[in-house]
Amino acid sequence: MPTGPYRNALLNALGAKIVSRIHLSPVTFELQHEIEYPGIPIEHLYFVEEGMASMTTTFQDGSQVEVGMFGFESVIGISALMGTKRSLNRIYTQIAGSGYSAPIADARREFELGGLFQSVVLRYVQAQLVQTAQSVGCNARHNAEQRLARWLLICADRARSDTFVMSHEFLADMLGTTRSTVSMAAGILRDKNLIDYRRGAIVILNAKGLEDMACECYHIIRDHLENYLEYYNGIA
Repeated sequence: MPTGPYRNALLNALGAKIVSRIHLSPVTFELQHEIEYPGIPIEHLYFVEEGMASMTTTFQDGSQVEVGMFGFESVIGISALMGTKRSLNRIYTQIAGSGYSAPIADARREFELGGLFQSVVLRYVQAQLVQTAQSVGCNARHNAEQRLARWLLICADRARSDTFVMSHEFLADMLGTTRSTVSMAAGILRDKNLIDYRRGAIVILNAKGLEDMACECYHIIRDHLENYLEYYNGIA
């Protein structure tokens, strides 16, 4: 849990002077709120305090697969600090919440100073790369029950909630599989009393049991996201 004036861990790592220079504005993230969309200019950074958002790759047939997840540890839109003008991916909220936005011009000016803001942001880029790489490997090697357990746990960590409103069809998109496969995997987890689901809501009943069911990918991703800020003082 972040300690400091903000619920967003990255903002707490920056200090008041840097935060004042990037000119934060409060923002509400409604369910399915579109933060980025392919081809649309990136005009703000977003710091999530509550809720959870997913980054997906969208294909020509309209299908999508999750390639990144954002929660209280995150900043969204950092590709714009490195030269990207238009988003390459879709990012939208899966769990409603709130946070802050910062104009890209102000954030880029701070980033180009080469100080603490740049160091912390680059550490988060590395954390996202670890998450994406591990998720790709997980989807290729592990079975549906392990992958679903891993995804639900990471989602719970990011959103700090054990209840999610989402359909099996949506989960299939996130995991890059079929609805029937997700339904079967969810049924196995429910039969073991690890989760419950009804009317589109999934509730984690036994987080420890779900961890035991998940593959090693969960702990790798969780530990990296929780600790990526640990040593930023050595770079600044």
